Amino acid sequence: MRRPLRWPRVWLSLWLLAVLAVIAVSLLPPPPLPSAPGSDKLGHFLAYSGLMACAVQVFAGRVLIVIALLLVALGLALEFAQSALTSTRMFEVHDALANTVGVLAGLTVASTPAAGWLLRLERRLRL
Repeated sequence: MRRPLRWPRVWLSLWLLAVLAVIAVSLLPPPPLPSAPGSDKLGHFLAYSGLMACAVQVFAGRVLIVIALLLVALGLALEFAQSALTSTRMFEVHDALANTVGVLAGLTVASTPAAGWLLRLERRLRL
């Protein structure tokens, strides 16, 4: 079920673009940035928690469980794809775990007042 947004297609499209961006970033060669210990895992956690938290803004109810499962499956599939399709990346169990924990963290937004943030924003801005 979708939330009663005034611009559901716009928000859904932006969310799908974010999903595509995560896919692209996961399969492109990593940028030559200095990395701190654990920063890669933090990036995975933030990306997937952000995707799920944004999904909570667009969707409601049991469909969120389906979306959470699909995002976990996407994270796992991308880990396998990195190993199979790229020469600069490899499968890492801890990355898949960080993705999953991120999805679960993002899903918790559904049980907080923050779940209606986008609805309130639309009303306040009269979008």
